[in-house]
Amino acid sequence: MKEENNFPEVALIIAAYNEEDIILDKVQNCFGLDYPKGKLKIKFVTDGSIDETSYILRAIKGIELHHLDERKGKLAAVNRIVEACQSPIIILTDANCFLNKDAIKNIVRHYRDPRVGGVAGEKRIRKDFSSTTAGSGEGIYWRYESWLKQLDSDLNSVVGAAGELFSFRKSVYEAVPPDTIIEDFVLSMRIAMRGFRVVYEPNAYALEAPSVSVREEWKRKVRICAGAFQAFRYLPGIWNPFKYGVLSFQYLSHRFLRWSVVPFLLPLIIIFSGILSTQSTFYTGLFLIELIVLAITLIGLMVMDRISMPKIVTILTYILMMNAAAYAGLYRYWRGSQSAVWEKAKRHLL
Repeated sequence: MKEENNFPEVALIIAAYNEEDIILDKVQNCFGLDYPKGKLKIKFVTDGSIDETSYILRAIKGIELHHLDERKGKLAAVNRIVEACQSPIIILTDANCFLNKDAIKNIVRHYRDPRVGGVAGEKRIRKDFSSTTAGSGEGIYWRYESWLKQLDSDLNSVVGAAGELFSFRKSVYEAVPPDTIIEDFVLSMRIAMRGFRVVYEPNAYALEAPSVSVREEWKRKVRICAGAFQAFRYLPGIWNPFKYGVLSFQYLSHRFLRWSVVPFLLPLIIIFSGILSTQSTFYTGLFLIELIVLAITLIGLMVMDRISMPKIVTILTYILMMNAAAYAGLYRYWRGSQSAVWEKAKRHLL
């Protein structure tokens, strides 16, 4: 009992939309978390679900179910629950991913530092799907992204948390605009902009299956890119290093250049290499190598859901897809055609 008193009350909020195939496994995962039961409030929100998800959850004791028939999207549902929540620590996670047993304890320990306003957990892709091209590419990407988040956290603050596992103090919560496309990114950035650190905790992770196909992963990437362009508008002043210091540099280098500059410079590399190829044999050889790599990658993109490919081809193909998604995302944002309420990408079952 004395040990229980040392832990703060935590609200674990799980957004679930039409997750009847996996919801019982998710509940079991929540019940298996190592945290004092009296201090852990498990809250499922199922707004708009039209399958059996909410009916299954209604029959389970030990959880809270919040349901509305109207579907306004994950952000509206989470905002509604968080604003009414009394717990000092909030943890958001998705229904289609499983948390490791010690995840909550590993997150909560960071809040002993009053400078910490949020904690970003790690997203992991199940390795037993690595034989699929989408699974292999997504797994490699998230290992790289996790490494960057660790570097950001060590330097100053994480620049954008993943919604699969993200925690924050209720006292620093600020609802983001209802049309926000990537709400986890904007919310975590706003916490950092208020002077709090968002730290990275790799020993609190959400295990998720990959998208079932490259087409489904493409849908997800385009949505994220559209949200990235929107986020530039929803984070006013972040460019000012005199106000935000290192955070401005982190945002510029990790996010802005990566999402909005690099994808549009890559074609110029090939164009200028082609121009320079007329000047020397060195640039001629370099240009030919670039064309060969591009050809292999384009072929890989066309067949990657049908055949297994070498890992290097998978990586190159995934990089090409991510950068191409920036063009599609910009177009969607410019057209205003990317809704905050979106059809989730289909994933393998865990």
